Amino acid sequence: MHVIDSHTGGEPTRVILDGGPDLGDGPLSARAARLARDHRDFCNAVTQEPRGQTAMVCALLVKPVDPGCVTGVIYFDAGAVLGMCGHGTIGLAVTLAHLGRIGPGQHRIETPAGVVTVDLHDAARVTVTNVESRRLHRQITVEVAGIGPVTGDIAYGGNVFFLVDPSPIAVTRAQIPQLTNLAIALRDALHAKGIDGPPVDHVILYGPALTPEGHSRNFVLCPDDCYDRSPCGTGCSARLACLAAEGQLAAGAEIVQESVIGSTYRLSWQPGPTGGVIPRITGSAWVMAETRLIFQPDDPFRAGIPL
Repeated sequence: MHVIDSHTGGEPTRVILDGGPDLGDGPLSARAARLARDHRDFCNAVTQEPRGQTAMVCALLVKPVDPGCVTGVIYFDAGAVLGMCGHGTIGLAVTLAHLGRIGPGQHRIETPAGVVTVDLHDAARVTVTNVESRRLHRQITVEVAGIGPVTGDIAYGGNVFFLVDPSPIAVTRAQIPQLTNLAIALRDALHAKGIDGPPVDHVILYGPALTPEGHSRNFVLCPDDCYDRSPCGTGCSARLACLAAEGQLAAGAEIVQESVIGSTYRLSWQPGPTGGVIPRITGSAWVMAETRLIFQPDDPFRAGIPL
């Protein structure tokens, strides 16, 4: 299996160029559902140790339905198949440029959530124009043992997020284990509460920025229960939808979002056609490795080491 690994703001992306399962034809959303339903061992084998690593997100290249797209892609981590992935799309664009498949300029990429565009500025820097994003619920409160009531918004940015601002725990590197436990408890409490609409699969906790230009610093829990090293592109899209809904950020205005490890994205939005926002996320990625993964039949960890 031919793969290229990159990282975007510290968050790894593994682009799978060949050797993936045959998912048939049809909409990418249907093919993504087949991947989730029928190919869990494949997903685990390439995301989990010993071939993968903590927080690995994979980008499986597939034929797009839309002929105007340079590729189709289905993203997944060790916990779930994803609708969209912002850091992964930045990493994918840089990987396609590394392969000579695209050059500087604008390109369309098809995902299960819809078609997104990438502007490749140079070998590392990319702007993603994401699918239309929106706030789904305002000010939802859940109880967490040892913390008490926690209130946040639920928003869609290609995936579904619970956004808490401010976090009841400081958003710093030293607090990552505590933030992880809190975010898992919040997601469990939301699922138990049975809120209308698609279930929350990510949780974001916000704290003050640690640099003069930063708007805020975030901690993002992904479906695999690992934290996002980047500021999370789909999470930033959900954040923009909430800020816009509250009148806290004007269309076209730019902010800098910091991640819990200090990497950054530049964010802005424009009005969407159905009342949401069209987010723009600018970040950088770097190719780290080009590899052929080998899956020997007698390997006891051929399908990965379960987390």
